[in-house]
Amino acid sequence: MTIQTSFTPEEIAPNIPSESTLIPPQVNWSRVGWFLGLAFGLTWLLDLALYLAGGLANPATQLLLQLQMLLPAFSAMLLGAFFFKDSPISHRTNRGTSRWFVYFYFLLTGLYLASAIASLIQPDLRTTLASLLFVPNFLGLILLVVLRWKGGRNTFVEAGMAGGKVRVWFGYGLVLVIFFAFQTWLNYIFKLGTLVDLKTAFPQMVTTNFPSAALLPTIALNTVLIGPFLGLIISFGEEYGWRGFLQAELIKLGRIRGVFLLGVIWGIWHWPVIWMGFNYPGQPLLGSLFMVVYCVILAYFLAYAVFKSKGIWTAAYLHALSNQTLSFFVIAVVAPTSTLYSFGIGLPALLLGAIVVLLLLRDPIWKAME
Repeated sequence: MTIQTSFTPEEIAPNIPSESTLIPPQVNWSRVGWFLGLAFGLTWLLDLALYLAGGLANPATQLLLQLQMLLPAFSAMLLGAFFFKDSPISHRTNRGTSRWFVYFYFLLTGLYLASAIASLIQPDLRTTLASLLFVPNFLGLILLVVLRWKGGRNTFVEAGMAGGKVRVWFGYGLVLVIFFAFQTWLNYIFKLGTLVDLKTAFPQMVTTNFPSAALLPTIALNTVLIGPFLGLIISFGEEYGWRGFLQAELIKLGRIRGVFLLGVIWGIWHWPVIWMGFNYPGQPLLGSLFMVVYCVILAYFLAYAVFKSKGIWTAAYLHALSNQTLSFFVIAVVAPTSTLYSFGIGLPALLLGAIVVLLLLRDPIWKAME
């Protein structure tokens, strides 16, 4: 019979965590700095080019704004694939099928960059190029399905690009649509907006003898149901950068603090286009402040969806749905009289959104440790 004379800490007190487990994870500020430097640098350089080319009046604006949305993911992927050795998408270690999507995203960003440059030089090409870019976006969706089928359910999970739970996609998506519909109703009730005349707003559909009764449902179908999926690859460009890379680092400060900081950074990232009159025309100062607050609110909602679904693509879908749904209600239902003081993205919407955030923060999930 032998007598054990030494014990491990786990054997002495199995329910008490060891010292190493009590040390919270630390934010890698060096990596955060590299990512922000690259994402902000590329984006604001692009915005400078747009400003010098005439600002938002330039016919290529929409194309350049789509390219801007791709740049956070491009920055995170570039750093992860070639500079951060322990990244799950490092080209040294990632031999899974997900690597092909990373390479596809590099190609897609390059195509958008080339198209943006061509559109700035030759504005007449804008419509043709925008139509042609629909092809790689659609092929990207097909590529996702094929890679998921070939690689199995963990294909994108291991690369930090999990799809998330479908019920969260559509459950939270429905909540988002109802939230914007409610705000649209409030704009109408409190006379903070005017009803849209569809025949005036969409004359091209009227001239083709399109049935009037089917006009609004058709627009809703295209923008709210189909649009988010067609824009999924583009919105992933922001979400993989902000929610996928940056959020994963900043929530090491604590989920509530980390997401707040992320929202502030995300809002500031939008500032150059706000200064040019996007979202809040003629209000560069208040517009910049409101955009930060709006992004903080949306950051909490998207982070909550990511925590609940455990998938970054959930945020990409909800981001695209948010853009499409807000556009639908503003363009086709009730047009706000003021972007600053109407529901939608104005002060009343920010106050309503803050209430929603306070309700979300009651969930214990915000106190969970990564």
